[in-house]
Amino acid sequence: MQNRLQPHVRGMITMICAMLIVPLMDATGKWLAMEENIPPGTISFMRFFVQGILSFAAIIIFSRGFGLKTQHLWGNLFRGCLLALGSLCFFTAVKYMPLADALAVFFVEPLILTVLSMIFLNEKVGWRRLSAVLVGLLGTVIVIQPSWSVFGWLSVLPAISAFLFAVYLVLNRKFGLNERPVVMQFYAGIGGSIMGIAVMIFGHTAAIPDLQFALPHTLFPWFMLLMIGVFAASGHLLVVRAFQLAPASILAPFQYVEIVMAVTVGLLFFGDFPSLSKWFGIAIIIGSGIYVFIRERKRSAEAEKAVLSV
Repeated sequence: MQNRLQPHVRGMITMICAMLIVPLMDATGKWLAMEENIPPGTISFMRFFVQGILSFAAIIIFSRGFGLKTQHLWGNLFRGCLLALGSLCFFTAVKYMPLADALAVFFVEPLILTVLSMIFLNEKVGWRRLSAVLVGLLGTVIVIQPSWSVFGWLSVLPAISAFLFAVYLVLNRKFGLNERPVVMQFYAGIGGSIMGIAVMIFGHTAAIPDLQFALPHTLFPWFMLLMIGVFAASGHLLVVRAFQLAPASILAPFQYVEIVMAVTVGLLFFGDFPSLSKWFGIAIIIGSGIYVFIRERKRSAEAEKAVLSV
């Protein structure tokens, strides 16, 4: 019993690490779109193209005979397509909205994930865990303090991204139980790249600047485009691993750690210093994750005692 429950704790820790990396990708995309005028369509494509290359290199180096074999080829390609569309929506949103405001809308996603995990993964979600998700969402709203301008048409893009990302995470859990994370990320990189190319072709045909293909002319933006792929590959590799170790509904509250990192990145790179109320919201977010963490450790300890007493 202990061996079955203990991975839940490792999954939560892995998810926290992933959520510390992913905002770096978002902030890099925002900088490229704002400062270098790189279209979000190009940013999204490069994010998956670099991820695919890095994952392929990792497979070649560390495969030890397993190669590129996958048990869910079309499922993993579909995961990449979903995530590519979600990334495109979010990168487009942060080009025009503050990063924290876009995340405020996006963070309806853990609630969507919890509901989807109940429906499609048959996971049992008690009122305590669901309450932790709701409390984390409340903390996020306090951190962001969204203004009326956030809820214009642009707010639809992070909401769409949230739904697509929630479906992507459910598929992570469904396919990841018997699949290597790096292989899943490789095929997701292929699927995302194909979707990115299709979006850029459409953007060129329809003359939509944000969906077109345009590369930088200086070295540093090229480096940042490569780094967006590095952040994406490493962050989402950890996400896949986390969902192999723990149920989706347990991991949902820990996604709120991303907003804590986003506030930190916003302070360092965009000069947005959180107010006292925002720090209060951050404390609530962290508290919701700690609550789930402590509860799972307690359940593991109780299960261990039950086994030993038999």
